[in-house]
Amino acid sequence: MIAATNRPTLDAARQLPVSELVALPADHLALLQEEARDAIDGAKRQQDWIEGIIAVRYGQRSIALRAEQRKDTGTVRFADGDVTVVADLPKRVEWDQDKLAAVVERIRAAGNDPAEYVEISYKVSERAYGVWPAHIRDAFTGARTVRTGKATFKLSLDATQGGA
Repeated sequence: MIAATNRPTLDAARQLPVSELVALPADHLALLQEEARDAIDGAKRQQDWIEGIIAVRYGQRSIALRAEQRKDTGTVRFADGDVTVVADLPKRVEWDQDKLAAVVERIRAAGNDPAEYVEISYKVSERAYGVWPAHIRDAFTGARTVRTGKATFKLSLDATQGGA
């Protein structure tokens, strides 16, 4: 990482009032952002490493306990000394949408209500919506709500300024 003269470190910046941080030069903010991202990445790698070690230590025991309880997924608990280990193996079910649509049509054709068996939802591609003719778009507009996500800003130093 590049060191800017007289710039606060991430640790020092935690102690500064927001008004002082807002007034910092843009290159200092960019370097602080980079330092924070590096710290997050490093902490994530450490967490992944520790969790991998824990999985090696308790993986076989949790598999055996699930087998003993005759379940393929879910949560099992056991003790290792004074520590209670909770091992969870979540179930991730995926449904083939084309096959479900065919089943729904068979249920409907038999005179039954498919809503008694399946949840049906509708989605519209935003890209497709944007290129539809106005009269088609207008028919869908009342059903459309636009919300925003969290704004993000990535600062990067120009290469000509000695940035990364």
